[in-house]
Amino acid sequence: MAAKRVLVIVPFAMSADNLALREQQLAGLQFGPDIRFEYRAVRAGPANYASHHDFALAEVANFEAGCRAQQEGFDAICIDTMSDSGVAALRSVLDIPVFGPGKASMLMALTLGDRFSILTMASRWKPLYKKALDELGLHHKCASVRAIEVPPDNHALLSGKEEDVFPLLEAAGRKAIEQDGAEVLILGSTTMHQSHAWLQARLPVPIINPGPLSYKLAEAALALGLAHSRVGYPAPMHPRLDMLSAMFDAGARQQKER
Repeated sequence: MAAKRVLVIVPFAMSADNLALREQQLAGLQFGPDIRFEYRAVRAGPANYASHHDFALAEVANFEAGCRAQQEGFDAICIDTMSDSGVAALRSVLDIPVFGPGKASMLMALTLGDRFSILTMASRWKPLYKKALDELGLHHKCASVRAIEVPPDNHALLSGKEEDVFPLLEAAGRKAIEQDGAEVLILGSTTMHQSHAWLQARLPVPIINPGPLSYKLAEAALALGLAHSRVGYPAPMHPRLDMLSAMFDAGARQQKER
């Protein structure tokens, strides 16, 4: 039997070296021999996720990167951002399961405790969490969003900044637990995955690493034969995928010319 292929869409255009830092999220995870993960960066998109301008570009960029994944032979998709950008649009055109780590992390937190807090790099990311909490109706379960106000790096991630950033995240996590009443912590971005093992060894509550969670959900869905509801995510009446590809051909050229 051929191995199941899971496409991981990284929401920024980047080099192969920086893409490899995203692939490190697989380190330490155990999977059977019948599943493999392949990473793909978007062709064009926002430089960061710091405004609603960026959120809109990310939705379309992730959608374009994965909209033909099923015909390419992939069996599932994971979106490598807590914003879940592109998940709903991809579900509308694909029959294979599509997962984002944002809502999934919040729902998983509530299987491990009664209230959760989110640790994040910057307050500018808070609208992403608010959107998910609004849609899930879970504001009353979110104890806090604690930001350490360190500029995020979507390419190098936390590499070279561990001694500065990890203690700040630990201090924010302790405040979330001791002052806000959090029983579970969620890393607020897949770009923060390098801090997970360090924090989990020092803080007394479960800490959800969102990217790896989405990979395990994809594995479980494939094993159980589950995918999203076609009632909840109806197919488009008039697909415009060729138009979308043309837009991103132009966008990719424009970025290269800069």
